Amino acid sequence: MTTTLHPPATSIGPVRLAAESVRLAYDDRVVVRELDLQLADGSFTAIVGPNGCGKSTLLRALGRLLRPVEGRVLLDGHAIERTPTREVAKTLGLLPQTPVAPEGLTVADLVARGRHPHQSWLRQWSRGDEAAVAEALAWTDMSELADRPVDALSGGQRQRAWISMALAQGTDLLLLDEPTTYLDLSHQIDVLELVARLHTERGRTVVVVLHDLNLAARYAQRLVAMKDGVLVASGTPAEVLTEELLADVFDLEARIVPDPVAGTPMVVPVRRLR
Repeated sequence: MTTTLHPPATSIGPVRLAAESVRLAYDDRVVVRELDLQLADGSFTAIVGPNGCGKSTLLRALGRLLRPVEGRVLLDGHAIERTPTREVAKTLGLLPQTPVAPEGLTVADLVARGRHPHQSWLRQWSRGDEAAVAEALAWTDMSELADRPVDALSGGQRQRAWISMALAQGTDLLLLDEPTTYLDLSHQIDVLELVARLHTERGRTVVVVLHDLNLAARYAQRLVAMKDGVLVASGTPAEVLTEELLADVFDLEARIVPDPVAGTPMVVPVRRLR
């Protein structure tokens, strides 16, 4: 498989999604503290940080699955919690870390569920919905697997099926929580190449939580680094992935060298510091 290089964009569009002084908690346990973040239209952002730092919790809040105890999340300048659920679903798609489909559900049926936000008792299933599902399946190379049960797919195929559902949903904001978890390296690249194409060819604004810093640097235009529920760095991969930040955030002594394929920063671990 040939790796496609995705250079950073030279311009920044209007802010589509923003967190303002957001504090997030589960019961009395605060997970994210006073976080400010702006995500520009047409950008590709990767959220990185050690386990338990609040990455997935932040993504849940951005996707309106978790309400801040303080601060607010804005979607296109409006408080997301006050935006009707159906309208949010037409704009923003969130794929959790390990999505689960009902037993026996086929790929075609899963992808068709992406059309639900566009339907109502006045607007039932249409030829337009059928075309959107067919296009999403074709675009993700899942057409031949349309009649296959989702639970019978390989890990990489399953992730493509879920991304196909998000594509059929028609949202231009896509939030992905660790889409490469449990995948071998070739399937990780396969999934990230698909997401990158959604960004570059379909104009999707992408936010993805990733553990692999080298893949994050290769595919994302912007990195957001978190530690202990706090945003500690934000910028281009070259600006964020420094030896000092790796020592502070990941307790890792490392060297930064150019990726021989993409030219982006590549982390070469030396040893754990503590």
